[in-house]
Amino acid sequence: MFAPSLRKLGYNNRIVAVVGATPVGINLLKGFMEEPWLGFVVKGIYDDNAQIDLDGVPYGGNLDALIHEAKDGRIDRVYIALNMKDEAIIKNVISQLTNTTCSVLLIPDIFTFNILQSRTEEINGVPVVPLFDTPLNGINMVFKRLEDIIVASIILFIISPILIVIACAVKFTSPGPVIFRQIRYGMDGKPIKVWKFRSMSVMENDSSVKQATKNDTRVTKVGRFLRSTSLDELPQFFNVLFGQMSVVGPRPHAVAHNEQYRSLIQGYMLRHKVKPGITGLAQINGWRGETDTLEKMEKRIEYDLLYIRGWSIWLDLKIIFLTVFKGFINKSAY
Repeated sequence: MFAPSLRKLGYNNRIVAVVGATPVGINLLKGFMEEPWLGFVVKGIYDDNAQIDLDGVPYGGNLDALIHEAKDGRIDRVYIALNMKDEAIIKNVISQLTNTTCSVLLIPDIFTFNILQSRTEEINGVPVVPLFDTPLNGINMVFKRLEDIIVASIILFIISPILIVIACAVKFTSPGPVIFRQIRYGMDGKPIKVWKFRSMSVMENDSSVKQATKNDTRVTKVGRFLRSTSLDELPQFFNVLFGQMSVVGPRPHAVAHNEQYRSLIQGYMLRHKVKPGITGLAQINGWRGETDTLEKMEKRIEYDLLYIRGWSIWLDLKIIFLTVFKGFINKSAY
């Protein structure tokens, strides 16, 4: 716990250098310079092109200078941030650095993409870096499914009297079915039927959709209360038990919205790398309800992808806990 303080004072620091005046390399060193508690003293960028604008990051010299200083023990860590097209240079630098005591770290330029995962895998001895993949593989998938079954079962047991009361209220206050089933995209973009208590006198379920708006005449009196409190979504815990949804995940959007926004928002369809959820990171941060502008939808997708990148059981439990206090009531839900 004292390490950051000691590093700020100049103790226990490591001298770092970057090979390659690329945006990734420059940003990495700028981060080290701005956060001294990380314990890195920046030696500079090493590149054979000395004329590149380094945006305030010091220029250390050419690649020969790097190798010379590394062999002299004046550099502790070397980050290689060259582009893939510079494979021959990368191999040469790595080969020469094997004759030093430097720690050598490679930053593939695939990380300039807005990727979902940054882990590495090995298949038959071949290293593989997933770019767009679900975090719910292997044991993570088992843990997530157990979490869904346990949480959904407990909640359904607790709210069963509420479900009966709501069902009666919907049935006796307006004509039509109690449960409305909507087609949504599930994991991997496969269509699923999502359950909700009917809150409108007329409900769309086709290739075009009109979101509920303030004072929408289609919304029943009971439905308005259900929508504003998210109680209309309680039947979705059955979707969770059936394995179509998760308790926590990106909210399922109408099929028409997917077709509309997938061409407008980069990475939109990546939200389908996990099951849709009853609540999510976007919802506890205030981004639920009507998405009547592109900016609102972009913000929701930003949180959805942030959730997928940082997924853990603990994050799910945190979202569930916060949903109880701030996720149910929302003035933007009509």
